Amino acid sequence: MLEDEGSTPDIGEGEHEVLPPFVPVGPVCPFRCQCHLRVVQCSDIGLENVPKDIPSDTTLLDLQNNKITEIKEGDFKNLKNLHALILVNNKITKISPAAFTPLTKLERLYLSKNKLKELPLNMPKSLQEFRVHENEVSKVKKAVFDGLDHMIVMELGTNPISSSGIEKGAFQGMKKLSYVRISDTNITHIPQGLPSSLTELHLDGNQITKVDSDSLNGLKNLAKLGLSHNSITTVENGSLANAPHLRELHVDNNALIQVPPGLADHKYIQVVYLHNNKIAAVDINDFCPVGYNTKKASYSGVSLFSNPVQYWEIQPSTFRCIYERSAIQLGNYK
Repeated sequence: MLEDEGSTPDIGEGEHEVLPPFVPVGPVCPFRCQCHLRVVQCSDIGLENVPKDIPSDTTLLDLQNNKITEIKEGDFKNLKNLHALILVNNKITKISPAAFTPLTKLERLYLSKNKLKELPLNMPKSLQEFRVHENEVSKVKKAVFDGLDHMIVMELGTNPISSSGIEKGAFQGMKKLSYVRISDTNITHIPQGLPSSLTELHLDGNQITKVDSDSLNGLKNLAKLGLSHNSITTVENGSLANAPHLRELHVDNNALIQVPPGLADHKYIQVVYLHNNKIAAVDINDFCPVGYNTKKASYSGVSLFSNPVQYWEIQPSTFRCIYERSAIQLGNYK
């Protein structure tokens, strides 16, 4: 007798039904990683390569504290929605020129604490924040930053960069750049050609010996300048005038023999750190112009301790000028 059309045949004894392969529904989280709400967390698991099969809707990928040595072309090929990539504290020595090409929405790229000798090429035009401190980078080439019109924050500190290693105009194309830190390197002068959009410049722990009259040219929006722990002996008259909106000046732990000229003419200056220098005299005109009661600026912090100036030689009017406007620190005088 024929079986009814469409009926299921019986499975004989000893026979096994063959099931189709299991196909998971939705994106798969890479092995040993954790995935939640488009965030893929793969830190501290001993990875030697970027994992495969990262969900295509990932917006943040955390690969820090692993043993990755190379970023290859295709490592991020499907991650068109990635906004932040964290590769801090790996052993990366090489990045393929095409590695970041698919990341058209990337805004934050963190490459600090690796072994890079060169800055990566072809970084996404969407990038806003780039941190690569504590590597082995010695040169900063203009081509690396071409087209990065949305860059706001850049951290290049603790690299063996010299002043000659910074190509002329390297930073000029980044019209929105606001924060730059190039601390603990080998530079001997303030980099030239920084964009006028800059509001914070941190150059602490370098080998700068002098602030020339044109060192701050064009930095009309600069509000904070960090030059601590250099070897500065001179701040030329007129140099600070190029940064008319300066609010904080940190030149402590240098070799200055006098208060930087021009402070009295700044109506926005509030914080001045001058401790641990070689300043032997302080005058009212160093901080306040004639008729200082009309000065619009209001000092909120002035430090002068650990300088050879004699405490009793400071004029009472100087104390009044600063103290009425600040939390002045005058300790450790000889």
